[in-house]
Amino acid sequence: MNWNGVMPAITTCFDAKLEVDHNFMAKHCNWLLDNGCTGIVTLGSLGEGATLSNEEKGEILRNSVKAVRGRAPVLASISALSTGEAVSLAKDAAEMGCDALMVLPPYVYQGDWREMKTHVAAVFRATPLACMLYNNPVAYGTDFLPEQIQELAEEHPNFESVKESSTDARRVSAIRALLGDRLEIFVGVDDAILEGIGVGASGWIAGLANALPRESVDLFNYARNSEQEKAFDLYRWFLPLLRMDTVPEFVQLIKLVQAEVGMGNARVRAPRLELTGAKLEQTRAIIRTALNTRPRVTNGHAVPAN
Repeated sequence: MNWNGVMPAITTCFDAKLEVDHNFMAKHCNWLLDNGCTGIVTLGSLGEGATLSNEEKGEILRNSVKAVRGRAPVLASISALSTGEAVSLAKDAAEMGCDALMVLPPYVYQGDWREMKTHVAAVFRATPLACMLYNNPVAYGTDFLPEQIQELAEEHPNFESVKESSTDARRVSAIRALLGDRLEIFVGVDDAILEGIGVGASGWIAGLANALPRESVDLFNYARNSEQEKAFDLYRWFLPLLRMDTVPEFVQLIKLVQAEVGMGNARVRAPRLELTGAKLEQTRAIIRTALNTRPRVTNGHAVPAN
């Protein structure tokens, strides 16, 4: 497993009947890779995994693997109410040809370290696939501390990466201080990407990349290559959109950006509802202002206008 670069946590596209649109999702995966993304992350929070049946999850994994055809790794997000269900989904993902797993704490129950360690360890052991631990205390109420991540890394050779979404860039440097290069660390909060790379992150599980993959890849590469002026110029343009990844309605917002660029639609499954009224108009105004000043592409790279 090659843990680096920009790997979008892809949205799940729904048709007019709110059924999964597998044809569009296959097209979307390849469009993301054509624009420089290095992997595809399925079934995550942005993918509305909690609203999908087990059958739908399996079809999405099967379809993604088939669509990508080995061009890049496909990661399956593993989240469930119970440890047994999470283990079963992990095994299904391996059978369907996924390359790696992104392992979440259980939905709803916010256990102590002993319980959370037991849960994620069971998923790590379920298959030989490389695993990423998803740490998002803001959303899930469970915080995997650097010392606890070190303990897991010492016990599970296939635990290879962390998606760090605590919103605290110091966590990246803290994990690096304890483990060096033992784990690859991905930033999981879009508007913290420059800070995360600055303190040692090697990848980005990105949200706005669903709609703007070229700009996301260039921002990441400029930062990794220490091209600071280019990075900050692009970041300043991108920031109003990147912030959409950090609020409760992030799924609706990112899907709306996709709709505005012509790569997807705004449909979501309940309990989420599409934006309406003043909120919708305010959001569209932000998106359209950004798109009207969208960086031009020169020699394959996004270059902000002066």
